[in-house]
Amino acid sequence: MILPTKHIRPERALLTVGADILACLKGPMTVSRVWDEVRRQRGEAVGVAPINYDWFILALDLLFITNAISFENGVLRKGAT
Repeated sequence: MILPTKHIRPERALLTVGADILACLKGPMTVSRVWDEVRRQRGEAVGVAPINYDWFILALDLLFITNAISFENGVLRKGAT
């Protein structure tokens, strides 16, 4: 789930989705704006499967518990790592 396995393709692994989120997070952004940006970028990429909102939230959780992002005053920010 976090890493690609025999049953989870590399572009659907939470680590990859988290990297996509961090790439979109150029400054403080709301969760809905990041979601829209990730969906847009994954929709434009060739051969990359779209993700559902549940998978997006799991990737946010992973980033949050590793201090890669923070959530304050309704916006997401990259962490200090």
